[in-house]
Amino acid sequence: MSDFDFVEYYGEEEKTNHEDQLADNTAEASLNCAIIGVGGGGGKMAKSFLDLGFNKTLLINTTPKDAPEGVDPKHLVLIPDADGIGKDVSLGKDIFDSNSAVVEDALRTKLGKVDWLIVMASGGGGTGSATTALHEVFDRYLKSVQAGGKVLYIVSWPTAQECLNPTISKNALELVNDVAEHPHIVVDNERQVKLLRGKVGMLGMYPSANSAFAKLFTQILKLSAETSPIQSYDSKDLEKCLNSNGRMFVGSTMISDPANSNLGSMILQNCLKRSPCPPPNGTPQTGTLLLIVNSQMASDPEISKHLDNAISYVGGRTNTLFSGVYVKENIPGLVAIMTMNGLEKGK
Repeated sequence: MSDFDFVEYYGEEEKTNHEDQLADNTAEASLNCAIIGVGGGGGKMAKSFLDLGFNKTLLINTTPKDAPEGVDPKHLVLIPDADGIGKDVSLGKDIFDSNSAVVEDALRTKLGKVDWLIVMASGGGGTGSATTALHEVFDRYLKSVQAGGKVLYIVSWPTAQECLNPTISKNALELVNDVAEHPHIVVDNERQVKLLRGKVGMLGMYPSANSAFAKLFTQILKLSAETSPIQSYDSKDLEKCLNSNGRMFVGSTMISDPANSNLGSMILQNCLKRSPCPPPNGTPQTGTLLLIVNSQMASDPEISKHLDNAISYVGGRTNTLFSGVYVKENIPGLVAIMTMNGLEKGK
């Protein structure tokens, strides 16, 4: 060992796991990420990701009364000496500023090292709308663990009926403006309600909406971790998109008959109409088009030509397009997932 005694000189193996550290994510994803839910609505959004296997999930709130059912207390971070903030965003920001150490300590002890923080908040209330008061905490934590990524915000916009209340509308607008300079996704609850109306009852509306969005976004993380015999969309492609500051649009569709010469237009228009996100505005800095086909489609030369044309069609509407084509059986049609990143700020 004389040739390697320098190893002992520099010390023994460092134990990095803390006794309070959460288990690793079991959800397949190309990014080493953690999910943060702030406030009641943000916590419920985050729980949908926790249910899919994102074990590195923390729910931050000013009251335990909004905690989703079935969440282990180890995932909860409660701000002391606060029992809600009564839709007062200024008060919420003050409380977060005063208790930033509580949040930062939870990030360090429970998450360990991750590269990306995906922070979820519901616009309209006081706690979620004050989320960006914690941005310096999030950013400092990522720098302290030498993370390779940054903070991505996913925020919800209230329904049209909820926005009739001036306080809710003002709070939601403040949140959207606060995250405008960062990578972020706006989920429009009005669009979600319309898409799900007639499919689920009122009691299951938002749980179903949260679950559907979590599955959509998780599929992007999952596919970017997989190889493809045709064309792969890898983690570097995904990170390039997520690094684009500004709003991100996410949409998906299923085309029952992909043997259509207008496939590109169909994919684009369907993704725009069937998305929980507001339509894109401006020219995206980057974009993603993921196509999932079965082996029969992949072997059909005519369909393959249409797939190439579809990628070119969507690519012409972004400055840079990243694409991937994956083969999976037991799907009744062509599945397409599209993102547009670096859009102009605003809902």
